[in-house]
Order: sequence, then structure tokens, then C-alpha cells
Amino acid sequence: MSNPEIRVAQPLTVPDSDALRFLPEGPMALGENGKLSWVGIQHGADILHGSINVLDLTTNLNQSFELPGRPGFAFRCQDASKFVAGVERSLGIFDTSNGQWSPFCDGVDADVTNTIINDGLVIDDNLIFGTKDLEFATKKAGLYLYRGSDQKLIRLRDDQICSNGKMIRRDDSGNLFLIDIDSPTRTIVEHALDIEAGPLGDPRVVLDLTSDPGVPDGAILTPNGEGIIVAIFHPGVAEHGETRCYDLESGELRTVWKTPGSPQNTCPALVPVDGQLKLVITTAVENFSKEDQAQCPNAGQLFVSETDWPADETFPISIWPA
Repeated sequence: MSNPEIRVAQPLTVPDSDALRFLPEGPMALGENGKLSWVGIQHGADILHGSINVLDLTTNLNQSFELPGRPGFAFRCQDASKFVAGVERSLGIFDTSNGQWSPFCDGVDADVTNTIINDGLVIDDNLIFGTKDLEFATKKAGLYLYRGSDQKLIRLRDDQICSNGKMIRRDDSGNLFLIDIDSPTRTIVEHALDIEAGPLGDPRVVLDLTSDPGVPDGAILTPNGEGIIVAIFHPGVAEHGETRCYDLESGELRTVWKTPGSPQNTCPALVPVDGQLKLVITTAVENFSKEDQAQCPNAGQLFVSETDWPADETFPISIWPA
């Protein structure tokens, strides 16, 4: 196996508050040059609400919109002032123009306690998302499909702990596959996915990180679909964090983006900026003492790095059709 390419991502001055640095996740390109959204899952260890944020990389200006609870994900709607989001145990629409939160699906994980919605994705008029056990201990969190055709909530799995990075792959025959991370397992698995039928196929391990000290968190596919970029959440103090690109077929590690002074990488995103895709990485302060933060001065910042991928017209943007 050849040595991976090493790149060093640069910290931004965003976020600029302790509240927003606590647990940034879910960066998403918005389709405009340099613009992305991201969520602050919660604004402190004892604060049970978070935010949707809109960042312009060309100006470094970040707008923050407070939510009534803790979001797991947010995707822009066709109306650019609105976002579809998973907040606590509900799906809904948040309007940034007036701060209104309008749930359209409640009761996620209704038969278990102490879970909230976590990471997700949009595919057409469907949402696929997971939940997380807030104690990070019990296999009780769900994996869900919200099917747009009949507005039905379908539980695909009920045995996850912290359901994280989610991606959709389509094979040459047009069949869909869900690539999914339940972080504590330290494995990335793939299921055959039939949105009309509902149930998932049996899991197949595509990447085994069980011997790794870090935990796989959010992840995305490379533009050609041949690689997976996964943020590694390193528990405890370290000189840097890592977000890695693996070949999806062979599992070979191709590229490592280091985040100096910030070991808890949470999620990656590719964002078009002036004709090139830049890699944006969210990182977190969560679980760090003041002493830990002093040793990891960039914890909780967003990072950005150049890539070799052009931002062409085929680059997909996740937009909710509402």
C-alpha cells in the first residue's frame, strides 16, 4: 500500500463564539459560489438548543439562526430562506426569514428514550436519517426513511448507537445502495436500498476501522463516487485531527487532511469556490475541559483545504423539493 498524500487544512475564524464552537456538524454546499450551511447541534453541554448557520467562504461572514431544539441535519429548500431539518425527534421546515419552525413529522424513536435525530441525507423527495443515544452506549437508536411519495416514516434499523455519515451510491444498473456509519462500531457498511419497498438489504462492511483510535463520524463520497471522505473524531487531546479519503473498492487510504490543534473532526463537505471544490471540515469542542481546549486551540473551528477536483456542472447539491 502506497503512502497517502498529506494535506494540511487551514482553520477559519468561524465560529467566533463558544456556543457555536461546541458541536458544529453537517456542512452542506448551497449551490452558490462559496456558500454553505452547517448546524450547531447544541450550544453547550447543558444547552438543549442549537442553530442553522449560513457561511460565505468568500467573505468569511457567518449568519446564525437559533432553533427551538437540537438539530441533527439541515438541507436548504427550493425557497432559499427555508431549510428542512431534523430537530430533537421531529422533521420540519425552518424559515430563516422569520424564525418559524413548522414540524411535519413527529414521533421519531417514539418507543425509546434519550435519543435525538442525528445525521441525514436528501435523495429526491425522501429523507434518510439516523438518531443517536445521548449516552453513546445502547443499541436503541433508529435509522429512518421518510418517504416523500406517501409522507410515511419507515424505520429501517433499530439497533444503532450513534447513526452518523450517510451516502447514496448507484451502481451501473441503477440500483441504490445506502452507505452508513454507526460511529461506535468503527465500521462503514453498505445496504441495498429500495425506497419504494422500504426494507434494507443485509449490511456489507466496506471499511473496517476497528483498530483505529479515532471514530468515523460524518462522511461524503468523492465527486467520481470512487472514494469516501470520512471525518475522524479523535477522543482526547492530540496535535491534530484527521479527515481521510479512502478508495471505496480497495479500502486503501489515499489522502489525509490534517486539522492542526483540533482533533475532533465531525463532518466534511465539498463546496464550489471560484471553479474548484474546497474541502470544508467541521470540528468540535464537545467533551473537552478548559485544559484540553488550551492544548487544542483550534478545536471547534471550521477548516478549509484545497482539492484537485473542479467544480463542474455535475456537482450535486442537496436541495429539499419544497
